[in-house]
Amino acid sequence: MLVFGASAAVLVVEIVALRLLAPYLGLTLETSTMVIGIALTAIAVGSWLGGRVADQVDPRRLLGPSLGVSGAVVALTPAVLRTSAEWAPALLLLIASLTILVPGALLSAVTPIVTKLRLTSLAETGTVVGRLSGVGTAGAIVGTVLTGFVLVSRLPVSGILIGLGALLVAGSALVEWRTRGWRGTPALALVVVAGGLGTVVAPGACDAETRYHCARIVTDPDRKSGRTLVLDGLWHSYVDLDDPTFLEFTYIRAIASVVDTAFPEGESLDAHHVGGGGLTLPRYLAATRPGTRSLVSEIDGGVVRIDRERLGLTSEAGIDVRVEDGRLGLRRLDDDSRDLVVGDAFGGVSVPWHLTTAEAMTDVRRVLDEDGVYVANLIDHGGLDFARAEVATLGETFEHVALVGAPVDLGLGPDPDATPVGGNLVVIASDRAVDPRAAQEALDARHTGWRIATGDDLTSWIGDARPLTDDYAPVDQLLQPSTTRR
Repeated sequence: MLVFGASAAVLVVEIVALRLLAPYLGLTLETSTMVIGIALTAIAVGSWLGGRVADQVDPRRLLGPSLGVSGAVVALTPAVLRTSAEWAPALLLLIASLTILVPGALLSAVTPIVTKLRLTSLAETGTVVGRLSGVGTAGAIVGTVLTGFVLVSRLPVSGILIGLGALLVAGSALVEWRTRGWRGTPALALVVVAGGLGTVVAPGACDAETRYHCARIVTDPDRKSGRTLVLDGLWHSYVDLDDPTFLEFTYIRAIASVVDTAFPEGESLDAHHVGGGGLTLPRYLAATRPGTRSLVSEIDGGVVRIDRERLGLTSEAGIDVRVEDGRLGLRRLDDDSRDLVVGDAFGGVSVPWHLTTAEAMTDVRRVLDEDGVYVANLIDHGGLDFARAEVATLGETFEHVALVGAPVDLGLGPDPDATPVGGNLVVIASDRAVDPRAAQEALDARHTGWRIATGDDLTSWIGDARPLTDDYAPVDQLLQPSTTRR
């Protein structure tokens, strides 16, 4: 039971640590790799030191402290990590490493300690070690499945860790009672309580903790009906509850400008949106093009619930939201069934790589009719390597591609060699040409300050960027996140 439970707890800590860090480091391949690496280091260190110490000290004296101290650290983790992220971000990686290493190592030490207790003769070494190794692996599997499929969907991550901490301290108390050894459990129980209280007052609180995000709704102080959807600390969508034609963010105004010039004014559309957020554009299309039917693939059911409960989404809006992965949602659509496809899916500071590849774009092209248009919001900074690769990918899939963005980012400013600032860019792809002059006039009318790049200007901007495929899509390495957060 101890080996099974301790091994399960290690995986619970690992998975939940990813969710705690995502708002600050992004849910990227690098973040996942770092957390997995730290967890494996903890398992290796704990197994080695646990076995070494168990050979020198009575193993019964080690079990209680291992469980109890790890429980206290786990319970403190949400408050400590969130406070560090807000007040001492330079220390975040160090503190995050410790909050995974310490409990991971202590819990991993349980298996060699129990192995020492169970071994009574060398003749049964293989049986005991093999059995406990299997039990530990089974516990890790249960911890992984339970967290991913049950706990995260029903409990906030802080509740998961505080509850786990309480269980570990309770386990420590039980072991202490059985062995009449270590007497530190009451003090650790107080630490667990402190961890729970600390979580309440720690910064970074959410209005709702969904399966993927820490979500908040911020009211615009200058516009009574304005609401901003904030996911993992990043401003994702602005919605005016009274006026869906009011578009606050520049990139949304750019997308609206492209759509307005690509299709006759007021014409209803069959649109598909990969990524929903606050559903700003589907609301705009419903208001400006009566009869438009917008189908939205939004992977986070918690965000959809916020749209309905806090952002005024009703069933009469002509907007059908499906809780599903964007790529799978595309595959379910019929050929030539959409006039417009809009790509605007993000996870924190990262982009779901499988929505960026040539294979995904081929699916987009399949569902568009012969005059259909694909419009996507891209976010990149630094050298804009990801944006260039994504535009190159679209260039191999569609006959016509254009890019809209700030002049400095497109190399169209007064100084063509100026360093890009980065941020949002909007890419347009279709098998029919979109009038760049009309699009530019629409961009100017909405006071975006953006320019449109096509032809040789766009080819020069793309350079030697390599298109993305399902077999080669290092999106997390190409994309440079912003160094500032709103």
